[in-house]
Amino acid sequence: MSSNSKAIILLICTAILWSQGGFLIKLIHWHPVAIAGGRSIIAALIMWAYIKKPKFSWSNIQIMGAVAYALTVILFVIANKLTTAANTILLQYTGPIYVALFSYWFLKEKITAIDWITILVVIIGMTLFFIEKLSPDGILGNLAAILAGIAFGWLALCLRKQKDGSPLESLILGNILTGIIGLPFIIDSGIPSQQSMIALLVLGIFQLGIPYILYSKAVKHVSALDAVLIPVLEPILNPLWVFLLLGESIGMWPMIGGAIIIVAITTRSILYKTKTH
Repeated sequence: MSSNSKAIILLICTAILWSQGGFLIKLIHWHPVAIAGGRSIIAALIMWAYIKKPKFSWSNIQIMGAVAYALTVILFVIANKLTTAANTILLQYTGPIYVALFSYWFLKEKITAIDWITILVVIIGMTLFFIEKLSPDGILGNLAAILAGIAFGWLALCLRKQKDGSPLESLILGNILTGIIGLPFIIDSGIPSQQSMIALLVLGIFQLGIPYILYSKAVKHVSALDAVLIPVLEPILNPLWVFLLLGESIGMWPMIGGAIIIVAITTRSILYKTKTH
């Protein structure tokens, strides 16, 4: 199996682990920014333990990656607070557009017509997936979600830029920064219940720490666009967890939208495999 194929599998595993977030966050009775800070502190410890001796170069690109990461997770939480979850996820996953726009200038990675068509089809699929829950309300929340999408795109670009080094250090710094920002909210939120603490640990370890380790390994062997397109599978897996754990049914439009997204991403991968053989 090629390095690219292994990286795609790692990205799919990352999306699966990320998708636990929506369900677990509901179990924690804390301020959202406290949750973001708490899980990031745990994730930073997991990443540090994995890498053992992180090399902080404090280069511009390493710091940019850390800031992009912190902005991604914090703006996502703020957006969830100020607008609907559907608006937040749809607008955050505009990230591939910004990656496509800046990939050649920033990384010298060419974006093809197939890439642009895939991005368009994925956005259509995402819109159908959330069409029943989209709302025009919450202008500030929608703005925060758009900014989260820009930050997510830049995170992929910054990590990919470090492909010849170790992008994990940017993620460690980003989690530390998020933890520092969330600390006042953690103190103000008080001691969590046993259920909240267990959910927070699971979030920090399995929804943030481990998947971002996988993500940092994968981004070294795929394009920056792959690094944001394949994880689009994450939001369509969220309802599956809710269905399996809570028994909530999945509507027709989400199933159609999810199918469109899966077909678009799979077709693009097959076309690129065909071109390289």
